[in-house]
Parts: sequence; structure tokens; C-alpha cells
Amino acid sequence: MKGFLLSNREYRCFPSGQELGIMKEQVKIRTARPGDLGTLVGFNQEMARETEGKHLDLEILASGVGAVLEDSRRGFYLVAEISGETVGSLMITTEWSDWRNGDFWWFQSVYVQPKWRKLGVFKALHEEARNRAVHASGVCGCRLYVERDNTSAQAVYARRGFQETDYKMFEDLFD
Repeated sequence: MKGFLLSNREYRCFPSGQELGIMKEQVKIRTARPGDLGTLVGFNQEMARETEGKHLDLEILASGVGAVLEDSRRGFYLVAEISGETVGSLMITTEWSDWRNGDFWWFQSVYVQPKWRKLGVFKALHEEARNRAVHASGVCGCRLYVERDNTSAQAVYARRGFQETDYKMFEDLFD
């Protein structure tokens, strides 16, 4: 896929027929805006249902997505558009690493609508996010986590250069 950076907020890529089959339209990546709230909430609901069989509380989810859109210190979303339709998104949050004296950018809430999967949408989102991370001051790398049984997503991430780590994730939830 050939692409170019239009600005620090917009990436356009033009998929080749060989890579993407029948998709001939361009993918535009931009930073999410408050008007994207409903779409992002819907994407998060669908991702949780698809990957973990969970139904997320709509009020809590909308507040959580809105908090990111309102306060960039919490992170930011990138959205992918094709012909004006939002077809995918991912959220970036940061984690300070004292070992590296820098921030890791965490890819979270990754979602591409089913009809647009395997057509380069995540690739465009990843390239834009990675490009921003590489050029941001103090960022030492990108990380993500994936449901252990989601082997198709794991394969996609491996193809994009992510490597499985030796760490397991544990949590202590306060629900």
C-alpha cells in the first residue's frame, strides 16, 4: 500500500488491487472529534460483543469515550474513513516507563467494521499511529493487548510488526 502523510493528523493511503482485492477507495485517517462519540461508542460495544461476548453499559461507555474526546491527557482516538463513512478506529493511551524514561503508546479499542476488514483499514490506522509515535517526543514504543483466543487479530498484529511479549496481564477490578 502506498501512502503519504498530509499533515500530522491525516494520512491517506491508496490500496493496490493485489493487497486489497476489490477495494478501490481511499482510506482517510484523522483524529476523532466530539461528533464521533456515537460511532465510537457503537464500535466499542460491537468489539466487546464480538471478542469477549460482553455487553457494555451504554451510559458508562459513553462517559468513558467522551472523557477521552474531552481531555487529550487521557488519550485520543484515530478514526478511518472511506468515502465519508467511518469504518474503523483505535484509541491511544500512554504508560510511563521508568526503565526507558519514555512513554509507551497503547493501542486500545481497535475496531474495523466487518465489511471493511482485510482491506487495509487497520494497516492505515496502525501506520498513522506509529508515525505519530515515532515523531512524538519521549515515546519509546507501541504496545497492545489482545484477547488470548482472538487468533485472527493476533495474526494481523504480528504481520504489522508487533511481537508477543513474555508478560501476562493481571487486574484487580473495583466493580
